[in-house]
Amino acid sequence: MSQITSEWIQLENGPRAWYARPSTAGPHPAIVVFIEAFGVNQHFQDVAERLARAGFCAIVPDLYHGKTYEYSDFDNAIGHLKTLNDDLAMAEAGLAIQALHQRSEVRQDAIGALGFCMGGRLAFMANAVHADQLSATVAFYGAGIAPNLDPVGRKPLLHLVPQMRAPLLLLYGAEDQSITPEEHGRIASALSTAHKRYTLTVFPDAPHGFFADPRDSFRPEAAQEGWRLTLDHFTHSLGASA
Repeated sequence: MSQITSEWIQLENGPRAWYARPSTAGPHPAIVVFIEAFGVNQHFQDVAERLARAGFCAIVPDLYHGKTYEYSDFDNAIGHLKTLNDDLAMAEAGLAIQALHQRSEVRQDAIGALGFCMGGRLAFMANAVHADQLSATVAFYGAGIAPNLDPVGRKPLLHLVPQMRAPLLLLYGAEDQSITPEEHGRIASALSTAHKRYTLTVFPDAPHGFFADPRDSFRPEAAQEGWRLTLDHFTHSLGASA
């Protein structure tokens, strides 16, 4: 599927969001996409459009309210990340889900979440907070899910695991210095203890940010396989477009 449309839309009583969809009527499964610490930049517009070409509607809520940062501007991006409020982010994710429910091309029973880095943590959180709305979740190198001490002061999320219903796919890089094997273990232990359905995959030789092609951390082979696993996970859990 290659014909898509994409545009900025306004969420009711909330921020804008980038929205991409297949051009056919559908109904299509849909994905809420959670950003990295750099805002809804061209890369995340491209991610949404890739999902649309694969047969999914994709919405990227602008959690940074119009601000974007160059990948080289790490300090200011992390400074903005530190100001992000989890409750507000989940409320705005809820507005994005609400917007999907209002669109005739979206299958109402087939909505998933996808996030990267900061957004991977938020996708993990949404899998609990919006458990009644989400049917599948994928988190690429979700930082701050279960650290011993988060360097930017975020609260760990393992207490939310019992609320989760949808299957999780968790993707990590073995060379990620910010998410240790011990953290992988804590996450797996919590999910297994709570009898949750999940898959945790670690890519050898891949650092943090291995999926983002504009970044120096990009690793094409890991990114390609991670994307294939992501689409397989969503297709299995959400189904294909009509």
